Amino acid sequence: MASKRTIITISDQERQWLGDYTKTHGISMAEAIRQGIACLKASQSLASYQKIVSNTKGIWSKGDGLKYQKRLRTEWES
Repeated sequence: MASKRTIITISDQERQWLGDYTKTHGISMAEAIRQGIACLKASQSLASYQKIVSNTKGIWSKGDGLKYQKRLRTEWES
């Protein structure tokens, strides 16, 4: 994967916080920003998953799902 440089503008307070954070964790500012992006991506994936769960909640209408699953799996044992 190719990397590209990107220039960002942040406030003095944000830069100070980022500097303190990177010193505390022994990482570069670039690495801290990469980790922040990874966290945002993960939270978006989690939000998408939660939305799917919320939208499909209660659509199962065949009774106890676990019992149904076990009954179907008994067919595999034959």
